[in-house]
Amino acid sequence: MTEADAIGRSERPATVESLVADLRGLGLEAGQVVLVHSSLSALGWVAGGAQAVLMALMEVLTDSGTLVMPAYSSDNSDPAHWQDPPVPEAWWQVIRDHMPAFNRKLTPSRRLGAIPELFRTAPDVRRSDHPSTSFCAWGRYAHAITADHRLNSSFGEESPLARVYDFDGLVLQLGVGHDTNSSLHLAEHRAEWGSKRSVKAGAAVELGHGRQWVQFEGLHYDSADFARIGAEFEASARVSRGNVACAESKLMRQRPLVDFGAQWMAANRK
Repeated sequence: MTEADAIGRSERPATVESLVADLRGLGLEAGQVVLVHSSLSALGWVAGGAQAVLMALMEVLTDSGTLVMPAYSSDNSDPAHWQDPPVPEAWWQVIRDHMPAFNRKLTPSRRLGAIPELFRTAPDVRRSDHPSTSFCAWGRYAHAITADHRLNSSFGEESPLARVYDFDGLVLQLGVGHDTNSSLHLAEHRAEWGSKRSVKAGAAVELGHGRQWVQFEGLHYDSADFARIGAEFEASARVSRGNVACAESKLMRQRPLVDFGAQWMAANRK
């Protein structure tokens, strides 16, 4: 969406103040733990853009709450698995040999949008150590949520997603759908179905003796049915719906979502 498109679909500019009011109207409160997936363009025209959105979220939650967002660096992964787009097989070893090592401060997020990328650089934000699927957090439980993110647990029990679950956190969708709902990947770890499998994953990391390409086992994730799972969850669960600026938005508890997703996958995946 172009800036002209954003102006055209907005009755008035969204501001920090109006975003705060919309978020509170949706049910967001001080002290909550919330994992946010977002689309800045879906909000329409915002005075201050991603900065204003972050300021509004932090104002509502206060530092007694905790704000969490993905910070995936998905290009720091084994190119043999890349599909969107794939690269020639002749490039694979060059990428493995020369991809810069993951750096919590320097490595940018990829294809997540302006809000999480700006959040990654904000003061007092902590980032987990996974080289491909890190998360960032700010606030009271930021350290507890981002600590000890294991290589073979991108979205599993030793990941920030499981810590959000432990804190009975919320999922906030700002103009996005369940196809990007990473909490359903935690459900994949907890569910069992016939074709569930692991794959060989890889990434460039900085170890005590320098940059290395490391390999590890990772779950084969599949989000193709996430939109269906999300729709069926919403039909049976309490989900707060409303507009934040121009964006259709939803706020829900993560625990029942993950539990529902795991049961659904066990019953419906083959």
